Amino acid sequence: MAPLQRGGDYRGFLLLCIVLGTWWKARAGQILYSVPEEANKGSFVGNISKDLGLKPRELAERGVRIVSKGRTQLFSLNPRSGSLVTGGRIDREELCAQSERCLVSFNILMEDKMNLFPVEVEIMDVNDNAPRFFPEEITVKIMENTVPGMRFPLNEAGDPDVGANSLQGYQLSTNRHFSLVVQSGTDKKKYPELVLEQVLDREEEAIHHLVLTAYDGGDPPLSGTARIQVTVVDVNDHAPVFSLPQYQVTVPENIPIGTRLLTINAVDLDEGVNGQVTYSFRQITPKLLRIFHLNSLTGELSTLEGLDYEESSFYEMEVQAQDGPGSLTKSKVLITVLDVNDNAPEVTVTSVSNSIPEDTPPGTVIALFYLQDRDSGKNGEVTCTLPENLPFKLERSIDNYYRLITAKHLDREECSVYNITLTATDGGSPPLSTETPISIYVADTNDNPPIFPQSSYSVYVPENNPRGASIFSVTAHDPDSEKNAQVTYSLGTDIIQGAPVSSYVSINSDTGVLYALQSFDYEQFQNLKLRLSARDSGDPPLSSNVSLNLFVLDQNDNAPEILYPTIPTDGSTGVELAPRSAEPGYLVTKVVAVDRDSGQNAWLSYRLLKASEPGLFSVGLHTGEVCTARALLDRDTLKQSLVVAVQDHGQPPLSATVTLTVAVADSIPDVLADLGSIRIPADTEDSDLTLYLVVAVASVSCVFLVFVIVLLALRLRHWYKSRFLQAAGTGLEDVPASHFVGVDGVQAFLQTYSHEISLTADSGKSHIIFPQPNYVDTLISQDSCEKNDSLLTSIDFHECKGEGTSTQQAPPNTDWRFSQAQRPGTSGSQNGDETGTWPNNQFDTEMLQAMILASASEAADGSSTLGGGAGTMGLSARYGPQFTLQHVPDYRQNVYIPGSNATLTNAAGKRDGKAPAGGNGNKKKSGKKEKK
Repeated sequence: MAPLQRGGDYRGFLLLCIVLGTWWKARAGQILYSVPEEANKGSFVGNISKDLGLKPRELAERGVRIVSKGRTQLFSLNPRSGSLVTGGRIDREELCAQSERCLVSFNILMEDKMNLFPVEVEIMDVNDNAPRFFPEEITVKIMENTVPGMRFPLNEAGDPDVGANSLQGYQLSTNRHFSLVVQSGTDKKKYPELVLEQVLDREEEAIHHLVLTAYDGGDPPLSGTARIQVTVVDVNDHAPVFSLPQYQVTVPENIPIGTRLLTINAVDLDEGVNGQVTYSFRQITPKLLRIFHLNSLTGELSTLEGLDYEESSFYEMEVQAQDGPGSLTKSKVLITVLDVNDNAPEVTVTSVSNSIPEDTPPGTVIALFYLQDRDSGKNGEVTCTLPENLPFKLERSIDNYYRLITAKHLDREECSVYNITLTATDGGSPPLSTETPISIYVADTNDNPPIFPQSSYSVYVPENNPRGASIFSVTAHDPDSEKNAQVTYSLGTDIIQGAPVSSYVSINSDTGVLYALQSFDYEQFQNLKLRLSARDSGDPPLSSNVSLNLFVLDQNDNAPEILYPTIPTDGSTGVELAPRSAEPGYLVTKVVAVDRDSGQNAWLSYRLLKASEPGLFSVGLHTGEVCTARALLDRDTLKQSLVVAVQDHGQPPLSATVTLTVAVADSIPDVLADLGSIRIPADTEDSDLTLYLVVAVASVSCVFLVFVIVLLALRLRHWYKSRFLQAAGTGLEDVPASHFVGVDGVQAFLQTYSHEISLTADSGKSHIIFPQPNYVDTLISQDSCEKNDSLLTSIDFHECKGEGTSTQQAPPNTDWRFSQAQRPGTSGSQNGDETGTWPNNQFDTEMLQAMILASASEAADGSSTLGGGAGTMGLSARYGPQFTLQHVPDYRQNVYIPGSNATLTNAAGKRDGKAPAGGNGNKKKSGKKEKK
């Protein structure tokens, strides 16, 4: 009988299935679709966007994608239409084999909210497989004495389709000896059996050829054929019989290849060839033939490949035993594979946020992953753990999905990246585990302000610094990163002495370097208090402040300023009076100077730079008092010119000079009379002036050379005598050393020796002042009083004879000394907090000098007060009641009464009845002179 032909194409059925596959239903939040197998790639399955309540364009925006558990992706999403389509050709028989219902499960992940939606797609069977026999050649041996009605089992056909598309029946080609009977087993399979209808006669026909056709119920139906060869043999009245109707064995999946599983056994009571039994498989797939091997002689069943529980946990096959003539019987073999923990857990990271901001609140989902283990039972139970001391925790979602969420607040400055190791461990023995690393980067937020290393800064800058010079640098550290750590610096908007602080200093906003915009003056201000601000570039920005004290260091940039005597503006010369009766140590005047600097730079010292009569006057080193160094003689000129230098102690030192004119006279009329006679002729000849200059210079040089030679000769002579006397031992050791004017006296003489030639272009004659000795710093012995040295100017030493052995000079009047609080500058006063002020212009200085002279006149008239009340010197009317002698140096030291040795004393001294010590001594000596 000819086999049934495959019908026409089944396009109509596919179209119907596609249309039917668009329906879906939701049960407990699950979406169900159906699609026919063998559909083309991109075939429509369902409108997933509509079922999710989204528009098609929102699928990509919200990160909707398929998360599949399988190894192959069967479906995909069409972003344009929002439909679920097939990703390729789907073979239902490959996926689900003979299962009545084939469901493919997967999940739809919505990335933005990390929500999962379970989806199931039922694969509808299509009649794409025709029934097929294995093998297609069937050999049947029948004894010729077989009685009609005997049934012979035939190999059944296999059809992978299910339902109506599966195997429905068999059909045998027309033959008068045989018919076909189909039996249905408990497993609902149809087993064909060949029925002998008539007695066979081997001699008539030894071999019969039949065709067995199997057909399914598809539309159109498909069929498959097998060729049956019936061989008529001699009589064999016993068929083989198995020892068991069914063989079962249980083995672990990790048994070695070639392991014997079991041995089947069948017994044939016949003898000879009729009793020789051989074993073979019945109805077995090619896949099983690759895995198992059956020994046809011994019946041993062994493995050709390794067993895998995850691929198949149960195998069922049929075996048959056949004797020599061809009688056979069949049996079943059931193999159960036990699971062994040979698969480590698998971790599939579905979604992860690689970077999260550090201000993420606790409970935020940062990763979603799926755990699975291909083993079963306890071996497939997977637990997932995280390392300790991490700000994360695991939370279980649907199925075997886990979510990694934050457990507490994050701090990027503490840890900027977390390398998390997910450890998945199964429950096998021994357990297997898998480690999956996940790196989470913590994005920075601006939560830290810039920080200065110090709470305040102190900067010391010398005054007179160059403009634009760098004076200091500050640095603030911001533990944030990138833009949040970019620090800019600025100055506060403070006002200093009526000007903004930005007019004094500036700061580089990027580097924090401070620059001086002007040259600082210590005398203007000594300290600047600045407020620096450091601000980052975050949003919103954070800032911090720090205070900076800028101290200006004093430099010696101010020369001493002479307050007294002042330089007149009318071209005249101030004159100080010195009576001819003045004794050595007589106070002629006092130079008063101040220095605007401070510290050592304001310590002042006074020295006599030049004098028209060397040795006649001396200047106090620290007081500036101009005193007579010796008694005035009749031959001393009326006009004495002194140049006094005032020098500070800075590095380098600065100085100022003042020229004093001292008139040697007893009264002012004498001075005016003498000064009237001193006139300089207006008409002079330049030739006489040059000649006089040359002659004077030559004369002075010769005299000086001769003088030096004589001094050296005297020194050698004195040295020779001293050695001679010391060797002779004349007993001069007892003579006081003060009675000798030796080498020390000569040295003092040399130190004070000076000369001056005054030549001017308009002078009618030259003034040559020859050397004058200076005994201010040298003690004079009695013997020296009696001698008249030709080298020295004659001095009246009658006081030495009259006073006996008393040769000490009378101490000066202590009332004319500056107190510590009255001395100008650092050398005179250490109290800089007094509220009084010095006269700061020439007019005020002249007014002050006039008031002092007026007060001196009142003192000469016998007035005990100097006007304006005690201690004010009449100055309160000009400078206010706060301007007292406590704020002004006592200028009474510089006031003298011409023609009198009396000195001014303060009111307190007169009230106490104390006489100045220096005044008494001077009066006593002047009295002796008057008697003489």
